[in-house]
Amino acid sequence: MLKKHSKFFENILFIADLVIIGLSWLFSYYLRFESALIPVDRGRPTVIVYIILLVPITIIWGFVFKGFGLYRPKRIGSHLSEVFDIAKATATALLLLAAITFFLKHYDVSRLVMIFFTVIVISSLSVERVIFRSGLRYLRRKGYNLRYAIIVGTGPQAERIIRSLERHPEVGLKLEGLITTKESETGHRIAGVPVIAACKDLKRIIREKRIDKVFIALSWEDHPMFVPVLNNLKYEAIDIKVIPDIYEFITLRGGVEEFDGMPILNLQNSPLYGWNLVLKRIADVTCSILALAVVSPLMVLIAVLIKMTSPGPVFYRQERMGIGGDTFQILKFRSMTVDAESGTGAVWAREDDPRRTRLGTFLRKTSMDELPQFFNVLKGDMSIVGPRPERPVFIREFRENIPKYMLRHTMKAGITGWAQINGWRGNTDIRKRVEHDLYYIENWSLSLDIKILWLTIWKGLVNRNAY
Repeated sequence: MLKKHSKFFENILFIADLVIIGLSWLFSYYLRFESALIPVDRGRPTVIVYIILLVPITIIWGFVFKGFGLYRPKRIGSHLSEVFDIAKATATALLLLAAITFFLKHYDVSRLVMIFFTVIVISSLSVERVIFRSGLRYLRRKGYNLRYAIIVGTGPQAERIIRSLERHPEVGLKLEGLITTKESETGHRIAGVPVIAACKDLKRIIREKRIDKVFIALSWEDHPMFVPVLNNLKYEAIDIKVIPDIYEFITLRGGVEEFDGMPILNLQNSPLYGWNLVLKRIADVTCSILALAVVSPLMVLIAVLIKMTSPGPVFYRQERMGIGGDTFQILKFRSMTVDAESGTGAVWAREDDPRRTRLGTFLRKTSMDELPQFFNVLKGDMSIVGPRPERPVFIREFRENIPKYMLRHTMKAGITGWAQINGWRGNTDIRKRVEHDLYYIENWSLSLDIKILWLTIWKGLVNRNAY
């Protein structure tokens, strides 16, 4: 019955898509040739030509959308991912349509009509899907159009699935019970869900309860049962989802990717690869050049004042750790006396630090001592935005005592960062700084970088912890 209902909804959605595609095509013709929105310089083609083209358009979009799996049930998935799928399928269909109209010389299709159609059809289909999926989820919340699921496993991963399904009733999955690898657990309850059978009874439970979906969530000690469980399921027409029991080892931007048809599970990963890496580097170089052009007169003035007020060099170089654990020489305006650490060794700067020069106190308080780091960015050692780089001598202690500390180095160090704009800079709680740095890496995007830059300027460069 459920599969019949699912097919019914798929057919309704398919018909609605074709209607919207057809109307979008005709509306695009109207916008170009009938609405006076854009003047028509050359002859106005008859609408009959565009009506005839509806035949190949309907066929192409129907086959392509089916081929892209846009009518498979999507109880688990975001609206945004479906919008991307629609855009990809539409792009493919447009290429096929362009190829057909190229060979059918009789039909000269307006480029503006194609542009209007692309924008309108993607937008309208996306809105239609949001409304359609939202309506189905509302029905599922009310107890209609449900599918039935079981979980194989009784460990922590099974409990996580139970809690997730309880938080999202809109997916329409009703959990019938748990399947255990230990017969002694049968009859018990895990997180409020009954353990209804052992693995040897899996086939019987699936058929008796008409199960549609099986979640395999075996713990490490139960992994020898994985193959027997799959053998029991291989002849069943059901959906099978495997949740690997390595959740505790996923530390940063974990996910699944594919290599030569083989799924690979990432436990930790840097967000900077491919176009992300290129875009961030372009942004860094552009912003650094602009910043140096604006502040170069100020930097010349600071350099002169340093030479006038204290003996020693203008710039100060210090070893810091960057991406991948590699070290580099960070560049700063000198704000302390020469050989300031000769008597103390490597220590944190502190409030009223006697090693600072008078000008250095002002430079550190206003963060102007950091301006030369734009040259580090141009060189490629640093980024404009990222976790602040630390000295290797301190990192040796941090990496042993602070969990996940070294994950900060999966991204280039920055002049400013998420931790800094939230007040965690200087001699503050290092654990909080790491927490904010990892949040930044986990949620990185160019828009987040822009937000951090804006907040850095908006909140000002003066900070009470900068000494």
